Amino acid sequence: MGLELSASRLSRTALVLGCLVVFWLSPTLSAQDKKSERGTSPAKQSEAVSFQDLERQVLQHRALEAVIWGMPAVNRDLMYQAMLRETKGRDNQLLYWSKLLDWKNQTLTPNTDVIYLTPHFDTKDVGPVVMKIPAADGGAIVGTIMDAWQTPLEDVGPAGADKGKGGKYLILPPDHTAKAPDGYIVLPSSTYKGYALLRSIRKSGSDEDMAKAVEYGKRIKIYPLSKADNPPPTTYVDAAGVLYDATIPYDIRFFESLNRVIQHEPRLERDRVMIDTLRSLGIEKGKKFAPDAKMTQTLNAAAKQAHGYLEGRYYELVSKGPFAKGSRWSFPERMGLVFKAGQNQFAEPNFYPVEDRGLLLSFIFFLPKRLGEGQFYLMGIEDKEGNPLDGSKTYRLNVPANAPAKQYWSATLYDRDTHALIRQMSHAARSSQTPGLQVNTDGSVDLYFGPKAPAGKESNWTPTDPKGEFEILFRFYGPLPSLFDKTWVLPDVEPVK
Repeated sequence: MGLELSASRLSRTALVLGCLVVFWLSPTLSAQDKKSERGTSPAKQSEAVSFQDLERQVLQHRALEAVIWGMPAVNRDLMYQAMLRETKGRDNQLLYWSKLLDWKNQTLTPNTDVIYLTPHFDTKDVGPVVMKIPAADGGAIVGTIMDAWQTPLEDVGPAGADKGKGGKYLILPPDHTAKAPDGYIVLPSSTYKGYALLRSIRKSGSDEDMAKAVEYGKRIKIYPLSKADNPPPTTYVDAAGVLYDATIPYDIRFFESLNRVIQHEPRLERDRVMIDTLRSLGIEKGKKFAPDAKMTQTLNAAAKQAHGYLEGRYYELVSKGPFAKGSRWSFPERMGLVFKAGQNQFAEPNFYPVEDRGLLLSFIFFLPKRLGEGQFYLMGIEDKEGNPLDGSKTYRLNVPANAPAKQYWSATLYDRDTHALIRQMSHAARSSQTPGLQVNTDGSVDLYFGPKAPAGKESNWTPTDPKGEFEILFRFYGPLPSLFDKTWVLPDVEPVK
């Protein structure tokens, strides 16, 4: 396809593929070379490959699979742990950001043009939990309530179950049998913990509309159903300005996080096959996770290998999944299949996209119930010429007039390696709501990305780190038909010569 990888990325890709080839083929080749026979005792096998080496390789493979399978739950747990570690927020309270996100929010590909609210809930001790969403009367909440595996329970707001009228969403614990009272949108959950990703949409980029969006978001309430007759005040915890790091750690910490989930949550029938796999890695419900030095080394190696594999898959997914014919902008079909499978709790008996789900949740957080109704996204990692987006270069993106977004559009930049906001940058995005945004006479908008702003284009410029590569997520909030029928197409990013 004429794609050119940068030297660094080509080197990393070759290293990953080489490691995978060696990992998978080395025992087989040794056995073939030595012509070892099936049934040979461990002592006689030693000349070909030792049982200890085989065991290590099997365990490392199981650990790699555990990373991919466990990614959604670990992704959520890392955000939860960041809340506990860096803020005073706790279960069944409302964590929010009173300002637009800056680089200190190190979650995966967040939106920096909305007010974020992320209440984490736990029904294990308090029973059913109520999350009350306000009517869209002077504001709008867009978002999704999810279980501990980020499987969507329901969307909220104008594009959700309440259709903008507001509503009381009742989250039920696993195996809850009591009849739910009338007047609630009932959400049975297969896990105790979970969270909601909620965004309060600004009407404009003005300070006044910012303050209104924050106050509107704080009309959201959360409390136990047992106290519904006299609900206690919701506790609001502001995380603005806090270094909130929830990036994926590809080492032993990943398995520590996965163990926390396994200990707290019930086993899901769809995942029974993982029980023995996890036990062999030292993760077993009701038992302490205490890997020795040898197992820790194996788990660290597997996590690193999983990272390389997922990054390789990510590149293939995005670079070969054009949204429009000939475009470098992508919305890969495999992502859509994960969203679709999640809509019914992955209940389809003949389709469980574990690998694609793990890949997706390695660079984003949250799965919506109804993708395309409230929001839609296009991903970009290459310029028009097929080269990776290089932070040391300057690029231009022309956004044509009449962009198909009822509410607004935005272009946000992320670190290519971590999929989080680029650290130490003054801002991460420009949008149709950016104050002072320059609009061309034909109604189009030229956006610029690079280490320095072109002269006179500061209002349309987003900074990059000259020492690394970056990626772009172009968002459409309230997407319109012209986006999907391709009568409006977003041009490719072009290098500024």
